[in-house]
Amino acid sequence: MNLRWLPNAISLFRIILVPPILILITRDRYDVALLLFVLAGFSDGLDGYLANRFQWHSRFGALLDPVADKLLVGCTFILLALLEQIPIWLTTIVILRDVVIVGGATIYNFFVRPIEARPTRISKLNTALELLFLLFVMSRAGFGWPEEISITVLGAATVVTVVISGIDYVWSWTKMAQRMN
Repeated sequence: MNLRWLPNAISLFRIILVPPILILITRDRYDVALLLFVLAGFSDGLDGYLANRFQWHSRFGALLDPVADKLLVGCTFILLALLEQIPIWLTTIVILRDVVIVGGATIYNFFVRPIEARPTRISKLNTALELLFLLFVMSRAGFGWPEEISITVLGAATVVTVVISGIDYVWSWTKMAQRMN
């Protein structure tokens, strides 16, 4: 049986989880929202593992996986900022990085050559820290744990990786574009 479609199905599943997570957060049902969020976060690692382990790569999957990540993270950041659970400035930095990456990838794709979406190590670390940060914020909002200092430290680490990974993407694409000319 050919299961090459499985990583893409997992990414689609992650996208499908976004609306219920957001609805549950707005209804103060952090218990179920956290469960679904952990499932979505786990699915992010699982689809990448399966694609790499069994060479189930596809152009569609290379584009779908980061879209699923950005929807999950971006929408959750925005909602939690609107609910005053996290600072607006932090949400702005996270969303701005994603806009720069998506915009840069689109420009590169149309004006240089088709882009191969391969996340860097710092980008993978950034995604993991963003997911963990959101998990901690939702846990604190719903259950009063962990302590605020944990969220502050994790938020600072997230900011650092957001900035470094954003610069890394812009730098890498600029160097690749220069080599093409």
